[in-house]
Amino acid sequence: MALYEHTFISRQDLSNAQAEGLIEHFGAVLADNGGKVVDQEYWGLKTMAYKINKNRKGHYAFLKSDAPAPAVAEMERLMRLHDDVMRVMTIRVDEHEEGPSVVVQAKSAKEEKRRNR
Repeated sequence: MALYEHTFISRQDLSNAQAEGLIEHFGAVLADNGGKVVDQEYWGLKTMAYKINKNRKGHYAFLKSDAPAPAVAEMERLMRLHDDVMRVMTIRVDEHEEGPSVVVQAKSAKEEKRRNR
């Protein structure tokens, strides 16, 4: 099986719990088709550089998966059909990086700086 990283943006009017529920839902789609989610991260509500579907902000989510290509294709198809998902990006990687993503590392460093003031 191949290793993939998926990033998607969901609508701003969802609650945090609903946005995290989407991560679980699409992880289940992968599992049902023979894949597995290695790691998942919810990056939070962020302001986008430009409007997408009249939304200025979006909930960002990140998944690392180990799945066959048909499972990834099915998950992407369902993401594109889902009304709450605005954008999807999937890339194939040779190996997953250990630990949290760069976005989470930057967020925790920023919080640490704020606490030290």
